[in-house]
Amino acid sequence: MKKEFIILDGAMGTLLQKRVKKTGQPLETVCFSDERAVEDIHRMYIECGSDMIYTNTLCANAIKLKGTGISPAELISKAVEIARRAVKGTDALVALDIGAIGELMEPAGELTFELAYRLFSEQVKAGEKAGADLIVFETMSDLLEVKAGVLAAKENTSLPVFVTMTFGENKRTYTGCDVRAMACTLQGLGADAIGINCSLGPKEIYPIAADLSRYTSLPIIIKPNAGLPDPISGMFTVGPEEFADEMVKYADLGVRFVGGCCGTGPEYIKLLRQRFGKLKRQASHYVPATRVCTPTNVVELDRVRVIGECINPTGRAPLQYALKSSDMSLVEQLAVDQAEAGADFLDVNVGVPGIDASAAMADAVRAVQAVTTLPLVIDSSDPHVLESGLRIYNGKPIVNSVTGEAKSIETVLPLVKKYGAAVIGLTLDENGIPPLAEDRLRIARKILDACMRYGIPKEDLIIDCLVLTVSTQQNSATETLRAAKMVKDKLGVKTCLGISNISFGMPGREVVNRTYLSLALSHGVDMVIINPSCASMMDTIYAYRLLTGNDKDMLEYLDHMSERKDQVNILDNITGEVNSADTSSRQDNSKISDISDLFIGLERAVIRGLKDEAAGYASELLNHAEATEIIDRCLVPALDKTGKLYENGDIFLPQLMRSADSAGAAFDIIRDHLKRKGISSRSKGKILLATVQGDIHDIGKNIVKALLENYGYTVIDLGKDVSPDTVVEAAVRENIKLIGLSALMTTTAEYIGKTIQRLREVGHECKVMAGGAVLTEEYARKLGADFYAKDAADGLRIAAEIYGS
Repeated sequence: MKKEFIILDGAMGTLLQKRVKKTGQPLETVCFSDERAVEDIHRMYIECGSDMIYTNTLCANAIKLKGTGISPAELISKAVEIARRAVKGTDALVALDIGAIGELMEPAGELTFELAYRLFSEQVKAGEKAGADLIVFETMSDLLEVKAGVLAAKENTSLPVFVTMTFGENKRTYTGCDVRAMACTLQGLGADAIGINCSLGPKEIYPIAADLSRYTSLPIIIKPNAGLPDPISGMFTVGPEEFADEMVKYADLGVRFVGGCCGTGPEYIKLLRQRFGKLKRQASHYVPATRVCTPTNVVELDRVRVIGECINPTGRAPLQYALKSSDMSLVEQLAVDQAEAGADFLDVNVGVPGIDASAAMADAVRAVQAVTTLPLVIDSSDPHVLESGLRIYNGKPIVNSVTGEAKSIETVLPLVKKYGAAVIGLTLDENGIPPLAEDRLRIARKILDACMRYGIPKEDLIIDCLVLTVSTQQNSATETLRAAKMVKDKLGVKTCLGISNISFGMPGREVVNRTYLSLALSHGVDMVIINPSCASMMDTIYAYRLLTGNDKDMLEYLDHMSERKDQVNILDNITGEVNSADTSSRQDNSKISDISDLFIGLERAVIRGLKDEAAGYASELLNHAEATEIIDRCLVPALDKTGKLYENGDIFLPQLMRSADSAGAAFDIIRDHLKRKGISSRSKGKILLATVQGDIHDIGKNIVKALLENYGYTVIDLGKDVSPDTVVEAAVRENIKLIGLSALMTTTAEYIGKTIQRLREVGHECKVMAGGAVLTEEYARKLGADFYAKDAADGLRIAAEIYGS
């Protein structure tokens, strides 16, 4: 499409809710019960200027259609047929609309990457077969779920793939995904256009879109809501004129696709067509840079960065034992320890003979991403092992590594391109590592040229000129540094060195390593692979950042030095780098003489999200303390601290859930202990949860449920599409003091009020908290709720207030 701006359609659900009778079925099934209504809405948008319409298939997946008697393929086929009739005789395109599956992805939930991929594959295959022109994933919140969808579309169809995610005013999705991380990940994965839809109005989305425009060169899509529903009338607050006035500002950001989401209608689209027809699209604001990410953390090579080297079994007997036993608790502990020591990235290598390395790599990537937000360096010489980690990695990783050998280039670079990773290139080829810097530069240029052929951006290549052991090749130390500087100066790519190799076999290794690190930094090396638990190495890193002006106002250096005296250097013991006969995959808690250390250990394990560690400490503590003391002195304070970290934006939903799971593991140990002694554990209180009548969206409720249960509450979950009478019956029967009601849609939010009214009519005394995407505190109060829970953490706070716990 050659137009300056492509005008999309507006809301489908908003208009269908006004036209069709409520049946309790998903609105997508209207394609069968009243297909004329769907076709009329499509036609209205086309007549008002839409260049592209979205099919009525947002919830057309096997999970959300369960119980309807309609398969995703049947619904998608029908919906595309209706849309194709509507666009006949016009140039408008038909986009297969796909929304979130409706379940939480692992590790926060139970939806696996593989199942998400299969569900999306079923949808995209049906869409292409039915005649869709492209695929749009919209209203998405989980970056890993989006990745599963994009891969399903790319691997099973030949259609273009668009993606829009839904953000709050904090520029993050409810899972904590940063808009910059979305851009880095999806640009790498090969999405054809990306953007933002739903949740907010055009004014509120603008600053988020401004960030997005700086982090992607892809065409940008903007599809805001018409503001938020008015708590009195239930109508959306931004009218067509105001909507259009705000939308034209996006032309300055280089946005290409514009439309509307909830609350918008044909009159909104008509004005967009008129306003944007007079505008010129501005150039992209994208600034290329070497960036990698997890959903919540984007790291740019704008200063010297540290790759933590400790998740590598070479020379580390405890880690070898753990990997052979498929025990990831030590991997998790190493990840958290290195993150706390100041690493920017974590290398993950699972190269142990005799194990299924592909399965181990996938398990290790999942485990590390569950406990830290640092981007990973997926390290293997086996392409199958690399792909195993790349496929399920959440975000944009680094591949370690490709060499100048033809076989390596032909097998590794296609994976780097497919999964949108950055890659470390090693300056060796079929003849080994050249002794001269000029020859290493030649190999680096060969790797760069190969990256260009495969469509891998220059900024995604990092060259490692390879540090050799000074004890056997003394002259190589300076030659490697000379090569690194030549590569940086002549090729303009980032450079990396594995510092610890320099001192192998030498006495006083730390002194040699620290000195060589200083030399590497003086030669402009951008990334160093070191053990971040070595305090003197990290001192050098922080001092270098300070002296080169990368540490603004000296804040990082001062923070580092203030904590320096309190740091406990435990990594060497854990990884087997000092003499130790311990081959256990966890610290032996029984050796800790001071019981206070056990309490501290349990609290730290819960805050860090280390489930096995938490269970181990709880088990040992039960030999020294009463269950109530462990809970009151340790678990409750740990959960309180985690809650504050979440409220302050220092951690996000996945970390909050993981911390709650770790506390749950400790609670399980305590409950089992009490049960063996014939003592029943006490619940903090019973809470009833339900998604109200007519609403089938329950992912938010499920998050609240998981957190409440792990915090010691008994949760009675009535599920979704629950009638007021069903809620009342359960509340009376179970003598419930606190009820949580949720609704995602404006039309179903009224059932929160009806349910509360029924509770009051029967005289059941309880408190009600209400939450959901369409609610505000004012709206919740208008509906009669006692509390508004904006998120799961709010639900916990309210529960504690009611039950005094």
